[in-house]
Amino acid sequence: MAEITSAQILERLKTVRGPDMDGNIVDLGLVSDVFISDGKAYFSITVPAERAKELEPLRLAAERVVKEMPGMKGAFAALTADKKAGGAAAPVSRPAAHAHNHGPAAGGAPAAKPGIPGVTHIIAVASGKGGVGKSTTAINIALGLQTLGLKVGLLDADIYGPSVPRLLGISGRPQQIDGKLIKPMENYGLKAMSMGFLVDENVAMIWRGPMIQSALLQMLREVAWGQLDVLVVDMPPGTGDAQLTMAQQVPLSGAVIVSTPQDLALIDARKAITMFNKVEIPLLGVVENMSHFVCPNCGTSHDIFGHGGARQEAEKIGVPFLGEVPLAMTIRETSDSGRPVTVSEPEGPHARAYREIAGKVWQALSSRQASTPAAPRIVFD
Repeated sequence: MAEITSAQILERLKTVRGPDMDGNIVDLGLVSDVFISDGKAYFSITVPAERAKELEPLRLAAERVVKEMPGMKGAFAALTADKKAGGAAAPVSRPAAHAHNHGPAAGGAPAAKPGIPGVTHIIAVASGKGGVGKSTTAINIALGLQTLGLKVGLLDADIYGPSVPRLLGISGRPQQIDGKLIKPMENYGLKAMSMGFLVDENVAMIWRGPMIQSALLQMLREVAWGQLDVLVVDMPPGTGDAQLTMAQQVPLSGAVIVSTPQDLALIDARKAITMFNKVEIPLLGVVENMSHFVCPNCGTSHDIFGHGGARQEAEKIGVPFLGEVPLAMTIRETSDSGRPVTVSEPEGPHARAYREIAGKVWQALSSRQASTPAAPRIVFD
C-alpha cells in the first residue's frame, strides 16, 4: 500500500466543517502544513483563542477523519491561535453578540492553570544548556522520591531529543485505554511517558511551537497517570517553547535547576532561573552535577570542571542548594544501559547522593504545601 501524502490528508480534512458550520477547515485556511511520521499525521488548526475549549469537538473530528484513512496509524491535531504555514484565510470569529460568553473571568483575573487529576505535585527539572546530565538527574531524583514511599511518574518533555526510553530501558509503544487515555509505560515502578515511545528513535522532529505545546499538554493530560504524589518533568535544555508552555499552562509546584560547576554552564543556569522567577514558579533548588571526578582506581577526587560553582551561585541568588553529584563512570554506564544507578547500585555513594537530593526536594514540596492556607469552610446554621 502506497504511503499517504500530506495532500491526501488535507483533502480528507475538507470533510470537517468550519467553526460556525461555514465551509471546511482547509478551505477556510485554518489547517497548518501536515507532518507525517511513522504512519501518524501531525497538524494544527487555527482558532480564536477565546473559543479553544468550545471548539475541542472540531479538533477531535479532524483527528478522527484522518485516523479512519486506510494505512494511517494515528493523528495528532492541535488547536492554536498562532497562524502557521498552510493556511491562507483569517481565523473565523463568532459574531460579537456572543462574545460575552467567552471572555475572561470577572475582574480580569487570569484563569487558574488546570491540574492533572490524581497528581499532587508537578515539578520541572531544567537546565540552561544541554550536556549537563539533566535527564539522568531527573530520572534518579524520581527514583529517589520512590524510595521515600511516594508514587512517582516521569514525563520526558524533550520533544526533539527524548532520552527517557533509553535511560529507563523501556521499548515498545504505549497502549490506549478505551480509545481515550494513553497508558504510560513503566519500569522500576516508575510510570513514564515520552515522545520517544511514539516516534522512532531515528526520526527527526521538525515541529513548530504550537505543535510542541499541544504535544506536551496532551502527554500531560491525556495519559492515565493515576494517583501520583509527584510527577517529575524532564525539561529540554534552554528557555524556549516547551519551557514557557510548562511554566504558563501547568500548575508547577516548583523547579529544580541542574548545572555543572563551570562558568559557562552557570551562565545558562542563571537564564533558566530568571525564566522561572519571571513566571513565578518556585525554585526548589540547584543541583551541581559532575561536581568532581572520582578516580575508579585510586578513589582520588579531581575537580575537572571546577568545584562548588553551583553552590556558590545558589547562595548568591538565595536559592536552596540541593547537593552535589560526582562525575562517575558508574553513573554513565548504568544510564546508558537503562539501569539507573539509584536502582542498580542502591547502596552506593552515587545513589545515596540522589536520594539525599530527592529528600530535600520532597521536604521543600511538603513545606510549601503545609504553608498554603486551607480553603475556608462554609457552615450553614
